[in-house]
Amino acid sequence: MEPAVRETVFAAPTEQDDRDRMRRAHAAAARKFQVSASGPEVWGWQGRTLSRRAADCWLRVVAAAVDKAGGRVWEGTALADTLVPRSVPRPRLRGLLDWSTDGHAYRAEFTEYVTVPPLAVGTPALAGDIALPDAWWADLRTALETLASVPTDREAVRQRWVDNNFRRYLGIDPVQIRNYTTGHGDLHWANLTKAPVVIFDWENWGRLPVGYDVGLLHAYSLAAPATAARIRREFAHILDTVAGRTGEIVALGQLLQACSRGVHPALAPLVTRRAEQLTGTPVPTP
Repeated sequence: MEPAVRETVFAAPTEQDDRDRMRRAHAAAARKFQVSASGPEVWGWQGRTLSRRAADCWLRVVAAAVDKAGGRVWEGTALADTLVPRSVPRPRLRGLLDWSTDGHAYRAEFTEYVTVPPLAVGTPALAGDIALPDAWWADLRTALETLASVPTDREAVRQRWVDNNFRRYLGIDPVQIRNYTTGHGDLHWANLTKAPVVIFDWENWGRLPVGYDVGLLHAYSLAAPATAARIRREFAHILDTVAGRTGEIVALGQLLQACSRGVHPALAPLVTRRAEQLTGTPVPTP
């Protein structure tokens, strides 16, 4: 089977001025931490972050307009470092730096460097099936179970989003989320490493519907049917419950919102088909 077209959504900003601005910010952070950045640039979602290796650490700079900085996403990495047990495998935070200039705010996160590569690069989705050992799946299950026990008032997914968007993107009445857990909030293949598993990017973690995390990972695996089937087997105790299906439908709805904006064009029909399977309702035409 030919692999699906790989979609690059983690890329540099389209405007040269924004690329230059982010590079200046990253260089300024490196000077503050007294390290030299090396290796290739790694851009985040739509160029909002820029990361590079710096000595034996990883230096990531996130940017936002001054009036948009702060809050849940801005603080996620630092709070995860403090509140999530060390048994959940993730890079340790070594330092933080905040500053603003010319209408933009920046946060630099200085974390340990992880030598194991992520399972996807440039996209959160798989282009084809991957083989992962049984121990990898067991470690991922254990990590998510441990994370689920962490108390927090951070809201990663809000009932208000469901109320405002279910009819538009899924064609069904909003559901009431009754079963919450603590989760990662952005569980995809660019945020997971090969064995041993490490989970990256903790800015979105918090309270979310049961089934949301694994439902999202499953959706990003739909172009890799054997891997998607493995997820359904490994997490059947979640996805095959009423609560788990609700969480998966919320994840699919949020992906369909992204698809409506032109993101994930190759994945969109697969997400649409999965949503229609679960809801029994045609997804509205954009």
